[in-house]
Amino acid sequence: MRFGIMTMQKNLLAPTQVSGDIRAQMAAFDHAALAGRLAQCGFGLIELSGDMVLFFPEAFSPATVERLAALKAEKGLAYTVHLPLWSVEPSTPLTPVREGSVRAVVETITATAPLDPEAYVLHATGALAAEFYRMDLPEQARALILRFFQQHAGNSIATILSETSLPSRKLAIETVEFPLDLTLELAERFDTGICLDTGHILAGFAGRADLLAALEACLPRLAEVHLHDSPMQRPGELPCYGRDHRPLGTGDLDLAGLLHRLATAGYDGPIVLELTVEEALASLEVIRSHPGAA
Repeated sequence: MRFGIMTMQKNLLAPTQVSGDIRAQMAAFDHAALAGRLAQCGFGLIELSGDMVLFFPEAFSPATVERLAALKAEKGLAYTVHLPLWSVEPSTPLTPVREGSVRAVVETITATAPLDPEAYVLHATGALAAEFYRMDLPEQARALILRFFQQHAGNSIATILSETSLPSRKLAIETVEFPLDLTLELAERFDTGICLDTGHILAGFAGRADLLAALEACLPRLAEVHLHDSPMQRPGELPCYGRDHRPLGTGDLDLAGLLHRLATAGYDGPIVLELTVEEALASLEVIRSHPGAA
């Protein structure tokens, strides 16, 4: 199995002490250098973050992408790309916001195309859809509203695929704070991949779903796994907000069961640890304690 890490590392991106012109320091940020540091830590699979451009305008400039490509060739790296999610809402009924969200996603895909990423991870629904999902509403009204968001998410996916000519299976719709069945319906409708996020499922973000059952539902389209631990949502509890993204072995993840099922299914796609470098390295040791896992 191939385990990787994300470049969105807060402790590496936001230094504890800042002096001088902060804008100049942000402009000088080198995404390729950060990927190189992660490669030096032993990671051959790296997930690039589309949200970098919020603070680092040159994160996917042609020059940066050229350096990322050179690093890939030199180190034998593989890349995936997490498409923008901050400020982005592909499922909103508000047309100007939806169109701007699609444009942000399309620009990231276009900019990173020379890197030939294995998968592009998409939050097809964002913070607004999640807010209505959590809202105290009659179930019939909630179901109707969520279908409305799903419809607009589908329109955005269609536009993204059309404008980028991206093979649909390389677009991996992530299991986020939205009903799992509606997310799977989107993937079926547009023949996309799925990114199974273990912590999101355990925490109850996608509804009450057993993780291994969710894996079975996703396996035919599984293009990527986001791997992190979380306490499991218990009956009668709200989803475990803010308690996911834990190192492996510190939550309720059935790691042995997950790895065994991925192995028996012959899954050889990217598995990205959405953790800090230190947490990811410790989690890899946990993984290695399971025979045949790594």
